[in-house]
Amino acid sequence: MSKSNINFVEDKYTPKKEKNLVFGGMVENLVSESMHELIVDCNTFMMMASDKNMEHLKLHKNNACKNRFCPICAWRKAGKDAMKLSIMMKHLKLEQDKQLIFATFTTPNVKADELNDEIRHLNKSFQRLMQRKRVKTTIQGYARKIEVTYNHERDDYNPHIHALFVVDKGYFNNPRQYITRDRWLELWKSCTKDDRITQVHVQKVREDNNDRAYEVAKYSAKDEDYLINQEVFEVFYEALKGKRLLVFSGLFNEASHKYEDGELDHLKEESAIEYVYALMYQWGNGKYAQLEKRLLDNEEKALLNNEKIDEMEVE
Repeated sequence: MSKSNINFVEDKYTPKKEKNLVFGGMVENLVSESMHELIVDCNTFMMMASDKNMEHLKLHKNNACKNRFCPICAWRKAGKDAMKLSIMMKHLKLEQDKQLIFATFTTPNVKADELNDEIRHLNKSFQRLMQRKRVKTTIQGYARKIEVTYNHERDDYNPHIHALFVVDKGYFNNPRQYITRDRWLELWKSCTKDDRITQVHVQKVREDNNDRAYEVAKYSAKDEDYLINQEVFEVFYEALKGKRLLVFSGLFNEASHKYEDGELDHLKEESAIEYVYALMYQWGNGKYAQLEKRLLDNEEKALLNNEKIDEMEVE
């Protein structure tokens, strides 16, 4: 991520690091001592690259714990996943001549002791949906993500699935393929075996697909939800740890492999920013302090400049 604001570290990284420390306190008794040390130490060092006028900053190196619940690591992973999805979607639309549909499938909210079972039920219901004859013959691949939100007033949880579906270009004009919103609802109620469900969200992905890429790639749980208190955190932690949250199938799975192999790099934009300086930051006394500013060496310049953009700005 690069940012046209020299206060990027203070505005973005400092709040995430503060939340990381809250997370570290809540997770201490749930992880090994070595993992806890990595979490608390996460992002205490950063090397940022900046342009000549100090207007654009880009993270080049840091120490990361890579825990999926870490507010810093989850934020950065969401940015990378969103960019990957955006490029995959561009490939499918422009080079595979396909159409994309965005959908959200949900079930009624549940209490804490039901969340684990409800997530399993949600996954099984989605798999049943994909096996229904009309869906199976129409959908040529999907990217799907589980998200869980918390309702503080009711003290309950809502697990749901955001999905991107691949269909033929003429899907919306082909009565043998097109599935109406009401039919999706019928199918989802049947697959969940729950008549209380009253809605599904289904829409065509427009040319500007970044919003939908972000919707699928974003956090499986918002840190402002799971860091409310220890009890809520442990509910989220036990329900989501070890689960596959972002899943690709069919043409999306093929596109994912192509992306990782660099075969879709030609669809990425090239950064126009020329990075000149290296800025070193260290966390201490509740804030990031800049320790050093120096010119990038030739190897760093070659690595950082004229590179393809592989991360999307996300909140």
